[in-house]
Amino acid sequence: MTTTSESWHPAAPSGGPALSVRQVLTLERVLAGEPEVVAGAAQLDRAVRWVHVAEAADVGVMLSGGEMVLTTGVLLAGDEAKQADYVRSLHQADAAAVVLGLGRAFPAPPDTMCRTAERYGLPMVVLHRPFPFAELTEEVQSRLVRRKFAAVSLSDAVRTGLTALITAGAPLQRLLDEIARHSGCPVVVTNLAHRVLATAGERSAVDDVLRDWERIARQAWGHHPVPSGTGGGSEGDGWVRAELGGRGERWGRLLLCGYRGDAATGRLLADRAAAALVLHRMLGGGSTASWEEQSARGLLTDLASGTVPARHLLPRARAAGLPVGRRTFVPLVVPGAEPALVDRVLRTLGLAGLVAELGDGVTAAVLSLAHDQDAGALTARFAARLRTTEPDLSVAAAEPRDAWDDVPAGLREARHVADALAGADAALDRPPVVRLRDVHLRGLVRLLRDDPEVQSFAERELDGLLCGEGAELLDVLRTYLATGRNKSRTAQLHHVSRPALYRRLEAIQTRLGIDLDDFEQAASVHIALLAHDAQRH
Repeated sequence: MTTTSESWHPAAPSGGPALSVRQVLTLERVLAGEPEVVAGAAQLDRAVRWVHVAEAADVGVMLSGGEMVLTTGVLLAGDEAKQADYVRSLHQADAAAVVLGLGRAFPAPPDTMCRTAERYGLPMVVLHRPFPFAELTEEVQSRLVRRKFAAVSLSDAVRTGLTALITAGAPLQRLLDEIARHSGCPVVVTNLAHRVLATAGERSAVDDVLRDWERIARQAWGHHPVPSGTGGGSEGDGWVRAELGGRGERWGRLLLCGYRGDAATGRLLADRAAAALVLHRMLGGGSTASWEEQSARGLLTDLASGTVPARHLLPRARAAGLPVGRRTFVPLVVPGAEPALVDRVLRTLGLAGLVAELGDGVTAAVLSLAHDQDAGALTARFAARLRTTEPDLSVAAAEPRDAWDDVPAGLREARHVADALAGADAALDRPPVVRLRDVHLRGLVRLLRDDPEVQSFAERELDGLLCGEGAELLDVLRTYLATGRNKSRTAQLHHVSRPALYRRLEAIQTRLGIDLDDFEQAASVHIALLAHDAQRH
């Protein structure tokens, strides 16, 4: 199991949390020395890992990178070549900055050192008032130690908290919520194609990230880490990324969006979080495919329920990889189909869409088509391809929607059609695609199924068949009415002779006290049977 993280901060040496040169210059003790930046002003965000007091001209050989070097320059006075070599050696040792205390050696900033530092991009600061270097060293070292301790404590807290959640079998979202709580910024998990699988954090902040996701994704994974000494850019500041994978295979990415702590702590937090997510997956928390399904399920559930306005879900849909600009949307429901099958068929046909199970074995999908594509023909083609694998499947389709805001109503319409379809006799032939206009009376009855008056009506009309031996006769009645009172077809479907069917129809009429040849009485019983089936389903 391996994870690697990178930060868009200017890179810091690997010694742990650091202060920037800019932050050091704002310390009260430093301000007392009246600091002035005389070179490398564009590089003040470089990380200071340690403070080192040195007067030796060859100080560079004693550094390991990231040090702020304090000097009076007493051994450099009067020798411009030594001054230039001194600055060059600091640059080669990857020092963070050099601070020169003005005094007897240098009453004013030396031009040679300033020019050389500017050429190498090395921040150079002079102190105009006498200043005890020991105070600055003590102040910075103590702050760095406290930051190091805080980072270690945070790391332990994160590891302990996430491990406890994994042990308790918590879902992915619960882990991400914990990561967001510790990081104090939005957290995004993607697959390798930059499609968002899951998010966590304050909702408004997450929405802001997703709204601009295409640009953020390009910069986050098309951008190389800023090398030490380049200064970086404020636009990428605080965006920390980590790869997810193991056994030599990468399968996802984690991004802390706008982390406000120091870079090293952010990378440490991202590493801990990534390791936990990898472990979660290895211990049965699901593959990346299941994470994609969870993401699609959450989005489609929110769309169908209407609890979240569709316009607020648009950034999530776009970040999940669904084309949403100038598109036609076709909401579909496929009862009894596995989401994986529906998704596979969509991919085979080259259709863009979101697929998820909404519950109760109902798989929903939203197709996203270009305006010049024939929605009806593509829906029919999709349904036909499904039937090559599952011959009994039918697709409940809503009318195409040209506006994203109309998709929730379309999903509810497709759901209603699927609901009506569920009550139809499975023995009867069903068309591959069923729409609202195809469910007729059955659809209306299912809308009214919870009405107490409708329930009472169904019980009155069917009272003689609702108990005892009447159950078998009720199935015969259902088929007889569904086939348009076709006796030959009904006998065939129930595998009985016509005389046997006649006897059963007579028994039904006797028990119900009706004449099935009378259209109005047959229609009344048919409506009651539809209502009964709707309540039962």
